[in-house]
Amino acid sequence: MWVFALCIISLLVILITSQWLKKRLIYSKYKGRLPLGSIGLPIIGESNQFFSPHSSYDIPPFIRERMSKYGLVFKTSLVGNLVVVSGDPELNQYIFKEEGKSVYCSYTKSAFKILGEQSLLAYHGVFHKYLKNLTLTMIGPESLKEVLLHEMDAITRNYLHTCSKYHSFDVKEESANMVFEYFAKKLFGYEEAKASKKLRENYKDFLDGMISFPLNIPGTAFHSCLKGRENIIKVVKDVINERKSSKEPHQDFLDFLIEEAKKEETILNEAIIVDLVFALLFASYETSSQAITLAMKFLSDHPSVVVELTKEHEEILKNRGNEELGITWMEYKSMTFTHMVINETLRLGNIVPGIFRGVTKDIEMKGTRIPAGSTVMVCPSVVHLNPAKYNDPLAFDPWRWEAFDFLAFSRIFSLFGIGFSQLLNYTWMNWKN
Repeated sequence: MWVFALCIISLLVILITSQWLKKRLIYSKYKGRLPLGSIGLPIIGESNQFFSPHSSYDIPPFIRERMSKYGLVFKTSLVGNLVVVSGDPELNQYIFKEEGKSVYCSYTKSAFKILGEQSLLAYHGVFHKYLKNLTLTMIGPESLKEVLLHEMDAITRNYLHTCSKYHSFDVKEESANMVFEYFAKKLFGYEEAKASKKLRENYKDFLDGMISFPLNIPGTAFHSCLKGRENIIKVVKDVINERKSSKEPHQDFLDFLIEEAKKEETILNEAIIVDLVFALLFASYETSSQAITLAMKFLSDHPSVVVELTKEHEEILKNRGNEELGITWMEYKSMTFTHMVINETLRLGNIVPGIFRGVTKDIEMKGTRIPAGSTVMVCPSVVHLNPAKYNDPLAFDPWRWEAFDFLAFSRIFSLFGIGFSQLLNYTWMNWKN
């Protein structure tokens, strides 16, 4: 027993020492070329501080404290990875514009374990663009205009009607149920009420371990996260096998992917399809339900905003004539104040805490050098809560968006990277037309 214990301890010491030496070698290679900062402890780095929860709309303490000490750009180490964190709006914008050139989508090894080795995040260049274009067939601007807007309107009405009968309800839970129900069916025809294996509980386990130290030992949040992923992947694979043995069309995203995989020139395979469906369901369901919950919280705290929203929507219903008819694209474009409320909710919510990019060529800007081979984490909250850009940045004030010039807008409002900015550009132009 003691011999076994000593062997385990020896292996751990060797692992920690080798990882520490590897990190020091990398640090030595880039010495004098990296921004100021700290790489923390061997292997762990500053991961514990980074993953510490906080209950505020403000910049996370981990980021705020280090930027106060080192500046808007600093280095750190997260779960064994050297990371340069940026809160500089000009550098952030440059990084997004360099997508596919000197930078590419890059996350930690633990993130790939969670989201899948074959997920959209795992590829860059032509293959990444190909997968992104496949995704846009379901959630792109044309689909939003012709299909998604009307379907989401219908399911929202249905859920609001149901919730109106309750004495009280949990906004986060019900909005999560609504979004999950819609996108699970849209992606691969899954209906929780009819399924023998329930996905929602597995996604809860998955989400609980997303922001945790990547220690895959039974009893840890990360282990539960991977088990949740394993169970979800099993359900998706079962659906794919059923589709292959059936000729019945389902007219969902999975049907589209299966047909795409049959083409001779395709690079799509079953493993990629599984991880793509898995990641899209996670991304749509969790981020949307968080944003809806935050919006409800802000509205309940600011009755004057509710009054203005009500006025705008009552005017739309008045012009429509028949209130029972669904929303139209023209009505959506006319919701000027509604879009201001959405922008302000997303600005304060900072649903995506960090956007990771790998660097293939040295980047130099404003006296900062980010060497090739390192990883950059763009931190949107630093830009979104900058008092130099937003007056009283922690205040919920939708009217602030009346004064913004759209040309400057993308430099101070970056939620998901340049791809999302392009979608905002499209939406903005439609508001104007």
